Amino acid sequence: MAGSACFFVGALPWYAAWAGAVWTNVTFFAGSLLFTAAAFVQLSLSGRRPPRGGTNRADRADWWAAAIQFAGTLLFNVSTAAALAAAMTRPDAVGAGWRPDAWGSAAFLVSSGLAVAATRDRGRLWDRDARTWHGTGLNLIGSIAFGVSAIGAYVRPATDALLSEPWANGGTAIGALCFLVAAALSRRPIEPDATEDAGSGSRPGSI
Repeated sequence: MAGSACFFVGALPWYAAWAGAVWTNVTFFAGSLLFTAAAFVQLSLSGRRPPRGGTNRADRADWWAAAIQFAGTLLFNVSTAAALAAAMTRPDAVGAGWRPDAWGSAAFLVSSGLAVAATRDRGRLWDRDARTWHGTGLNLIGSIAFGVSAIGAYVRPATDALLSEPWANGGTAIGALCFLVAAALSRRPIEPDATEDAGSGSRPGSI
């Protein structure tokens, strides 16, 4: 949620005008690091090791979705760091502001597609609540929006201008908002410890 908030705020034109190119890119870079941390947690929960021959189709799709998503966040780490360095050198240069790069966006799209595949057979997942339709749906929409942003951020050699600045900013903001809502909806209540429940006589799940 924190990483998504960084991407959303950084894509807002008024924030860029107020913070300046350098601090806007610091915001994007911080968001990318938070994304990577979250993606690593998800990959760890999925097992970290590649699926084996006996792994069912749902768990296989779940693991690959997490692994490719993690790789995509690393690509965003590189692109945001490069954009930050460029902004510190030439804050007025076209393209100095961060935009999702093509490879990272492609990784997110592939990951989202695999997550949808895992959700279709979620009853066989290691954790049935690991994938939900509202989560995978919002993440897929967000990944598509990041892809639109990457297209809009293409710098045309002939004019040295972005293909579409509204696409670039709007795609990033919409994608980040989708990721933020999906992360918020994925939060789960913390169940009381079973041992404590037994000792106190309370029912499991009661507060």
